[in-house]
Amino acid sequence: MTVPAAAPAPAEARRVLLVGMMGSGKTTVGELLARRLGWRYVDSDAEVEASTGRTVKELFESGGEQAFRPLESKALAAALDDDRPAIVSVAGGAVLDPANRALLRRAGTVVWLRARPETLLRRVQADSEEAEHDPRVADHRPLLEHDPAGTLARLDRERRPIYREVADLVVDVDDLDPEDVADRVLRGVETRRGHR
Repeated sequence: MTVPAAAPAPAEARRVLLVGMMGSGKTTVGELLARRLGWRYVDSDAEVEASTGRTVKELFESGGEQAFRPLESKALAAALDDDRPAIVSVAGGAVLDPANRALLRRAGTVVWLRARPETLLRRVQADSEEAEHDPRVADHRPLLEHDPAGTLARLDRERRPIYREVADLVVDVDDLDPEDVADRVLRGVETRRGHR
């Protein structure tokens, strides 16, 4: 008797895509989720750096944001072209491109890690202190070199409607530790699957 091959799981069942502002915890929560599920973890900024051999900061310095964004889009598309289950931390600005937004909607469950600007500022300042010991940390946030508080507030205002547009789930992270955020993401994803 021939047993038919199992149909591949829909994208929603095999990918969780974390979106949100810098400092919202995408990397930390993404790594936790990947460990818990036994899935691969992909960080789109890290993919850009791996493919170019340069840090995000170096790329911004040499070509500016307009030169960086196409590299970011290419790295995101490559990360989502792999059929293996994955947790993907999507670079904060990737949602600015309408083609990336369309790709995200097709690629899996999109979870917005939402935080207030003051939370974001506190977290990126803590990362800056860590950067004194590990300079690579600072290289991921070249947009914050001048007036971090003002820049974060402005970017948050501009991007909130876009994150809302692409998100299947929203998790407010301000008063939660990463483990609690990961718990809520997993519960939300399971609830969505149960309603399908």
